[in-house]
Formats: sequence, C-alpha cells, structure tokens
Amino acid sequence: MQLAATSWFLARHLIGSALCCALAWLFLWTGPVAAAEAAPSVAPAASVAAPRFPVRAADDAWRAALPREPEAATRAYLDRLSPEARARSDAYFEGGYWLILWNTLLGLAVAALLLWTRPSTAVRDWARRVARWRWLADAVYGGFYAVATWVLTLPLTVYEGFMREHAYGMATQGFAAWFGERLVQLGVVTLILGLSVSLLYALLRRTGDRWWMWASVVTVSLSALGALVAPVWIDPLVNTYKPVEDGPIKRAVLAMAHANGVPADNVYEFDASRQTTRVSANVSGLGDTAAIRLNDNLLRRASDSEIRAVMGHEIGHYAMHHITKSLVMFGVLFLAGFAFAAWAMRRLLSRFGARWRLPSGPEGVADVGSLPLLVGAIGVFMFVATPITNTITRTMEAEADMWSLNLAREPLGLSEAMLKLAEYRKTEPGPLEEFVFFDHPSARSRILMAMRWREQRLP
Repeated sequence: MQLAATSWFLARHLIGSALCCALAWLFLWTGPVAAAEAAPSVAPAASVAAPRFPVRAADDAWRAALPREPEAATRAYLDRLSPEARARSDAYFEGGYWLILWNTLLGLAVAALLLWTRPSTAVRDWARRVARWRWLADAVYGGFYAVATWVLTLPLTVYEGFMREHAYGMATQGFAAWFGERLVQLGVVTLILGLSVSLLYALLRRTGDRWWMWASVVTVSLSALGALVAPVWIDPLVNTYKPVEDGPIKRAVLAMAHANGVPADNVYEFDASRQTTRVSANVSGLGDTAAIRLNDNLLRRASDSEIRAVMGHEIGHYAMHHITKSLVMFGVLFLAGFAFAAWAMRRLLSRFGARWRLPSGPEGVADVGSLPLLVGAIGVFMFVATPITNTITRTMEAEADMWSLNLAREPLGLSEAMLKLAEYRKTEPGPLEEFVFFDHPSARSRILMAMRWREQRLP
C-alpha cells in the first residue's frame, strides 16, 4: 500500500498545509512497498537508475544455511546491510522526523501570514464583488489559497522533494522535469481545493454550530470519491501506465488477484524510474476502478518470488477492505479534528476576528476568509495525532504482510523485499520510535514476522 503513486501532491497540500477534508485518501493509500536486490529475474534496464544502496547478495547456499529460529534468521538478513548503508538510511529517515515538525510550523506560519495581512481578505472581497454566486466566490478564494500556500511553501518543497532526494541518491529527475510535475500537481490541487472549499463553506452556512459533524461526513464522502477517480483521472497525469508483458509473473499476479476477489483483468506497469529509484506497487481504486499496478523499478530489480510477495501484500489490502476500513477510522479522526477546529476557531475569532477582518462567532467560522484558521487548527490536530494515524496504517500494513505470506507463501521473497525498505526507512527503531513515526512496520518487524511464519508453516 502506497502513501501514493498519486498521493505525492495532495497529502502535503491538503493535510499539512491545506484542507485535509477534500482528498485525505491520497495520503491513506498506496505507500512504498519494497522489492529486493538479490537475484533479479530481469536485468536492469539502462533507463532505470540503480540506487546507491548496496545490499550484500544472497545465493542458494546462503538461503540453505539460513537459521530456522526466527530471531537468528532475521539477524542474518539485517546483517547483509553494511554499517555505512544503515547509517545513511537512518539519517535519511530520522531527518523526516524533523520535517514533520517543520512542515507543521510552516503551515502555521502561512496561516498566520494570510490572517494578519490584507491580501487574503482582499481576494475574498474581490471574489464576492465579481462572482455572481456565493459558492463561486468561495471556489475562487479556495483556488487562491492553493496557489498562495504552494508559493509560500515552495522553498521547503524544493528542499524536501528535490534536493534531499538527490542528496540521498533516490531521485532521477532533473529540476526542470521535477518542477514541471509540481506545476501539474498545483493545477489539480487548485481545481480540487476550489471546489472542495466551495462545498465546505456552503455546508458551514447551512448547518450552524454542528458544522463540524457534517464536515466529517463530507470528508469521508469526498475521500471515497477520490479513491474511485484517482486511478482513472489523476495518476496518469504524471506517469504512463501500460500492461505488463504476458509471462509467469503476470499470470501469477492475476491468479492471486482473481482468487481473492480483485475485479481486474490486467496488470499495469508505470514508469516511476523517471522520478525515483524506489520500488512500489499498489492495488488501487474501489469497485470497478480497481487496478493492479507496479512500477518499472520493481520489475527490473526484484526476483519473481519478491514480486509475488509484494503483490500478495497489495492484494491483501484490497481483499481485507482496507480502503473502506480506513475511511471509517479516519472518518472518526476527522470528526475529532473538526470538533477541535470548531472549538479553537470560536475562541480565536472572538479575540482576533476584528484584526483579521473576519466576523466573530458562527459568522466568522462560515466566512471563507477563515480558511487559513481552519487549516491551521486541523494542522495542529493532525500533528498531535501523528501516532494515531501512523498506527492505523501500520497495523493494516502488518495485516497485509500476513495475507501475503498465506497467499503467496514466499517468506524469503517478502524478507528480501523488506531489505529494500532500508534505502529510505530505518531498519531497527526503538519501540516508541516505531509507534510514533512509522506508518509501516520497520524492516526488522516485517522480516521477523516472515521468519516466524516460515518456522511454523514450511517443512
């Protein structure tokens, strides 16, 4: 499950620094899933950049000598990572802890800037003068907000999404191509956020003090809609999807999918190597829009057993209805988040509303000029709720791993796949660290699960 082939752009702008309600599904689904380095079944293509993260290769003799005892077998896998490689991975992942904080603080700074200066409410007033309908004026303001936050957060975006990825050897794009994709993403965000803001503030005006309850319902509804349309309309904007060539892998993946109720008749490959060295795969969509997709890095860097293990994991997400379950669980979280926002906005508007050129009380909450305040409140709540959101997704990832083991019966393939996670995820965190910061189980936890299954289930 990926925190997205498609989630790259809206997760950041609609959760951390924009309106989380519109498309929260984009950060729920399709997170990076590793394939492995050992014994690739397809030679790496020249167009696919190899990552600068060596893993000591394993041959048949090494696998035959692998200890039966799970802890010892797990240690044998992890010892194939050099100290230098692990230090590099740890530094990259631990830097992400700070980026969670910096993104939250920057989001609050942007909200404060828009509230305390005049351009924000000037755009609101102009939109009301020129737009014939109130909903259209709100949509115009939502589009302005998307562009304004994109521009104001661009320096951190460039560092986090381009400079840092290149520094750790995980990006393959030049700046012009990377920036061009960001502009495409901005266009999508602007359109969707404008429409979502219009819908949200129409709801606020109609539902009064209980707006926060209805906002959570609309959030879940829009999230489900997003899960339906993203595979068809959004994902192809930045990547090209084509059917995987017929062969043993495609037949094996489709057989697993059909046996587990996935209504897909093809397996698609997308050209992620244009952007990154990471491997990923997903079974995305709902109902008839379900699509089985894996990136070209996975096809070229992983063995057949690893691909079967990874796709068994992705099929497990679909078979266990994780999208639907996540919509319910995150719906409860959104309900709490909007309740907190309603409380915070009432207090802050009563004190600062006049300085922000906003009415106090319910009128201020329903004024689209209060959007930066709503986003700031939601941003604080989501920051504090990070361990909760991570635990929800981490638990489902562990469930999908177990589904893969029982479906594909590839404990060694799954373990090899987990070593690739060490390119960008710390392999052995402490228990508290994993609870707070990990949205997937650590490589050690996942390999240990596979080795325990191997001990009990294989002769």
